[in-house]
Amino acid sequence: MATINISLSDDLRDFVNEQVVASSYTSTSEYLRQLIREHREVVRFRTLIDDGACSPIEGEFDKGYFDDLRSRAKHRTTAT
Repeated sequence: MATINISLSDDLRDFVNEQVVASSYTSTSEYLRQLIREHREVVRFRTLIDDGACSPIEGEFDKGYFDDLRSRAKHRTTAT
């Protein structure tokens, strides 16, 4: 496992320490690794959104399409 040293201001260090104590983290390293994992997921999700936004629109999205969606959604809520 690689080691990275970072510098934090006193208020950021205090915040990290408070989070470790208040949560189930066993160390500041574990807390920071979790933050990085979560941020990696955010970046992955944003990439998927960007890819989708840049992809061509396929199909017709007219009144009939949305009427069908509403009908299916209504059927699901009454079936539950």
